[in-house]
Amino acid sequence: MSAPLADVQPEERLAAALARLILDPAAPPARHIAVGAASPIPAAACWLVSKLDRPVRLSLLHKRSGNPFTEGTRELFDLTGQGRIDLFFLGGGQIDGQANINLIGTGEWPGQGVRFPGSFGSAFMYFMTPRTILFREEHSPRVLVPRVDHVSAPGVSPPEVFRRGTAQALVTGRCVFRFDPARARFTLESTHPGENLATIRAETGFDFDAPAEVPVTPDPSPEELALLRGAVCDEMVETYPEFCARVWGRAAAA
Repeated sequence: MSAPLADVQPEERLAAALARLILDPAAPPARHIAVGAASPIPAAACWLVSKLDRPVRLSLLHKRSGNPFTEGTRELFDLTGQGRIDLFFLGGGQIDGQANINLIGTGEWPGQGVRFPGSFGSAFMYFMTPRTILFREEHSPRVLVPRVDHVSAPGVSPPEVFRRGTAQALVTGRCVFRFDPARARFTLESTHPGENLATIRAETGFDFDAPAEVPVTPDPSPEELALLRGAVCDEMVETYPEFCARVWGRAAAA
């Protein structure tokens, strides 16, 4: 049974926040968005944008049927290198205040503390995609660190290094940060309900800027909630059955 319309789930709030960043009129247009494996909330955000009748092509690497990537990441990297992917999502075991991400591990090389899943194509995607939204649900000092132990993909590069884009923002389970690549620094844009500037500073290992009054992250509109729980879930339930069951009480068809 789905939750009442008024009871916004945290995942729904995050999906709506990501959708607003995708649709940011000040950012380059996101005509073709790619979503990597195991990314249900970014996928929900992209499907929400599509269901709001915005012209966008969505390619899900994890899609179980009808996957446009018949050769998986090989084709994703090829499209990105050609400049045909406009926006991608990246996360990290560690993320620091310069938008560097660490997918290798902690401690001395080669990650003798905690081992993360590996960099894979993160550096290539970060450099070659015009827009990257960093996303990590966990917001704690162990994730958002002063400096990553190992740089899987740098947030900024020297002027002589070619790259098409940098991070646009970082969305966590507690807040939304905007990233300024010219200053290599985050600014707190909004806090989710129940959070404030003090709680964000206490749970963030890196320094950041903040306005005098920090807005609260808006809830999804009634239209967005209806789409998330209806048409978006319909699109997602085959590929992300556990997520749809947990958040919306929907099970995939047998």
